Amino acid sequence: MQKKNATVHLLILDPSQNDAESLVSLLRNSGKATRAHRITSEEDLEETLKAGNWDLLLARDLEQEFSADDALAMIRRMDKDIPFILLTEQESRERTVGMMKAGAQDTVSFEHTDLIVLKVNRELAALDERRRRRVLESHLREAEQRCQLLLESSKDAIAYINDGMHIYANQSYMEFLGYDDIDDLICVPVLDTLTPESQEKYKEFMKSFAEKGEDGMTMNCTARRSDDHELNVTMSVSAATYDGEECTQIVLQPEHSDAELEEKLRQISSQDLLTGLYNRQYLMDALAEAIANAGKKNETGALAYIALDNFMSMKGQVGISGADLLLGDLANLLKEQAGDDLALARLSDDAFSLLSQPCDESTMAGHAERIRKAVEDHLFDINGRTVQLTVSIGVAAITENSPKAEELMARAHTASAEVRKLEGHAEGNGVVVYNPADFETLDQSNSVEAIQKALEENRFRLLFQPIINLRGEGEEHYEAFVRMLDKDDEEVSPYDFLPPTGPSDTAIKIDRWVILQTIKQLSSHRSRGHDTRLFLNVTAETLQDKTFTPWLSVALKAARLPGDSLIFQIREGDANNYMKQAKDFTKAVHELHCKVSISQFGCALNPFNTLKHIDTDYVKIDGSFTEEIQKSDEAKEQVKGMVKSLQSSGKLTIIPLVENAGVLATLWQAGVNYIQGYYLQAPVPEMNYDFGDN
Repeated sequence: MQKKNATVHLLILDPSQNDAESLVSLLRNSGKATRAHRITSEEDLEETLKAGNWDLLLARDLEQEFSADDALAMIRRMDKDIPFILLTEQESRERTVGMMKAGAQDTVSFEHTDLIVLKVNRELAALDERRRRRVLESHLREAEQRCQLLLESSKDAIAYINDGMHIYANQSYMEFLGYDDIDDLICVPVLDTLTPESQEKYKEFMKSFAEKGEDGMTMNCTARRSDDHELNVTMSVSAATYDGEECTQIVLQPEHSDAELEEKLRQISSQDLLTGLYNRQYLMDALAEAIANAGKKNETGALAYIALDNFMSMKGQVGISGADLLLGDLANLLKEQAGDDLALARLSDDAFSLLSQPCDESTMAGHAERIRKAVEDHLFDINGRTVQLTVSIGVAAITENSPKAEELMARAHTASAEVRKLEGHAEGNGVVVYNPADFETLDQSNSVEAIQKALEENRFRLLFQPIINLRGEGEEHYEAFVRMLDKDDEEVSPYDFLPPTGPSDTAIKIDRWVILQTIKQLSSHRSRGHDTRLFLNVTAETLQDKTFTPWLSVALKAARLPGDSLIFQIREGDANNYMKQAKDFTKAVHELHCKVSISQFGCALNPFNTLKHIDTDYVKIDGSFTEEIQKSDEAKEQVKGMVKSLQSSGKLTIIPLVENAGVLATLWQAGVNYIQGYYLQAPVPEMNYDFGDN
């Protein structure tokens, strides 16, 4: 239900200022806090829709320059989930039917104020339910993705069975039994994956499980791979559901772990091998995330589908190898044109895609037109033969009302196909923006290349921020930060340019650049008599990189730098998501005498569980606590308790984001070891803080 005290953000299309005021008064008198904007023109409505979130549009059915029909068409075109109620001057069944077919929620006579209030309440309640559903669907999707990722990335061989048949198996399970494709295993009886001696044993075991229903029951048996090789395994079973269907989960554990298999499972590729662009799976995952963000944060985005015109006939002319060269050259051209704020992917042989958020369809259409013209003007040289290409590009908006990723991609694809229906574009070569009202009536970055370029052009900068011992012991600590100069020479974090799930080699490349440069600077700084130590942040990708610590050992020796001068900082979220890798990473860097810190501590449901598995030396409490302890006594006690628990287990504590002197007394009383923040010094290019002042 719509909360009674929630402010209603109301749009009114009415040529009369007085009548508009009467509508606002009507809603306020009915008990709704109302904030209204009266629409004055087409441009006004478009800018207003882009600038804020709106709950309802009430439009008078009067003759005016910008009509109610125009306003409704714009809402449909921009794909906004804003209930639309037409306020009529007289009853007309035909008018009501026409407006509701066009997308309006209802019509009501302007004179029937009691009915207006009832219909407004109904639409606001329905809108609230839709918004809640989007958030819940987003949470469900994220939970399902986490579960699926856990299954896929698990080193254990896991499968789901129903009536003795496989209905799902993760990659580890398939490789363990020698299957290349899930389709080869689906509907294969479990009995067929066991030796004859183990089959009878399995039947008795499953009968016992059905009777007792005890999860975790195990039996030892012999598995038979698809190549007839036999393996001794332990099988454990438990009740589960898959795609809403009750089933049984089985886990096979070999007598000896396969390190190579485990390593393969960690390698999740997001790259198209031919062009080096993102692949379809990465793009679809990013699109699904963008749609979720639009639903939760009302952050619009845009998707472009780039179809190559007449590609098959072109392929017949230049051959398969020539077509591959052509696609590679085209990918490079698209990279140049895409810019830093667009994610570019290859979807298939003759299709590419662009994704951007925040963005709107008109901005994306501008990008698309620039790309279309660049492709049209470019001469491709394929084995001495000049080839010209054109593209048809469809653009679709990503809004809070968008469908699922597959359907949104279909919208952009449909728009690209519509190019050929334009006059003079029978062969394609154009841009069409998908208008939901038109098409549905008919048939019911971030750029990794920017990072690479910045590295090659030496546009990375290191900054250092002091971390002060609150007990005045004069130690010299800094945290190192990396910034990248973008095309406008503005400083940005290169990590912000990475897609959410990689590519891992780019994140590792940034980490290693930062570490190598800081080691060089720190070595020079310490040679001048400073006993300085540096906190260095590492990404989840580096945690999983088995070649990192051997590389670090060589780098430390080359710089003649003691290991204890470096403190590697791991985010709490990364530590929990990659617990085993973080544990191994910590052990390995400790063997080099380096220290380890956990940052953003306290955000997990059970943060102290992390410390049971990872032997960290420092703990940096999340910056949100710094803000809260200045507002709440409860937060002060929480931080004091957290610090006490951490120190009793031998951890040194750090509080970041100290922005003023007012919080220092509380931190002192809490027993905090170190503080960091702009109150002391902002990150600067030199390690020049005077620790003697403290």
